[in-house]
Amino acid sequence: MTKDVIIACDFPDRETTLAFLDRFQGSRKPFVKIGMELFYGTGPDMVREIKARGHRIFLDLKLHDIPNTVKKAMHVLSGLDVDMVNVHASGTVAMMKAALEGLTRPDGTRPLLIAVTQLTSTSEEILHKDLLIGASMNETIAHYAANAREAGLDGVVCSPLEAGLVKETCGAGFLTVTPGIRFADAASDDQVRITTPARAREIGSDFIVVGRPITQADDPVAAYERCMKEFAE
Repeated sequence: MTKDVIIACDFPDRETTLAFLDRFQGSRKPFVKIGMELFYGTGPDMVREIKARGHRIFLDLKLHDIPNTVKKAMHVLSGLDVDMVNVHASGTVAMMKAALEGLTRPDGTRPLLIAVTQLTSTSEEILHKDLLIGASMNETIAHYAANAREAGLDGVVCSPLEAGLVKETCGAGFLTVTPGIRFADAASDDQVRITTPARAREIGSDFIVVGRPITQADDPVAAYERCMKEFAE
C-alpha cells in the first residue's frame, strides 16, 4: 500500500474547514481526517461535502461501546462512503468483530477499519497510574494490535514509535496509522510519544496523521508538501 499523509482537520466549523481546504486548489487533494470536534459540530453533511470535493476521508470517531451498539453505529457510518474509520481496541475482540460486521455493506465492500491502541498523549506513567494497566506500553500495544488482527481489522492506530513492533507482531501487511508527528524543528505540543515524518517512514508507519504542524503553519500547503516529501515520496 502506498504511504500517505493524512491531515487532521480539527476545526470547529464548516467555514474554517472549507477555507483551509480551499488552499489546496490546484495541488493534490490531501487525505483528511474528520474527528469528533468537526463531526459533532457539523454532522454527516460535512463528510459528504468534503468527499464530493475529491478528498479521501478518515472518520476518526473512536467508537467504544457494547458490541451491538457499535455494530449499529458502524452500519450508519458505512453509508457515508468514507475511506477509513476506527474503534478503540480496548472495547474487546467481540466489539471489534461487531464493528466489522456492521461496517460491511451487502455487496461486501467497506472502508478500512482500524483500532486505537493507546493515545499518543498517554505516557507509560499514565498507563500504569490512571489506567491501572500493569503491562508495559509495548506489551499493551502489541496485545491490542493482535486482538484487532484476530477480529479481522485492517490495522491499528499507534504512535510511530510502536509501528515497527506492530509489524513484527501482526505482519507487514497489517496497517499502522500513526499520529504524534512533528517536524524536527517544531514544538511537541501535548503529544508525548512523537517522531518526525522521515523517522516514521523508517520505523514502518503506513499513514501518518498530521495536524497542527500543517494546519497552523504560515503556509499549510508548503508544510503538507514538506511532510509528503519527507514521508511518502
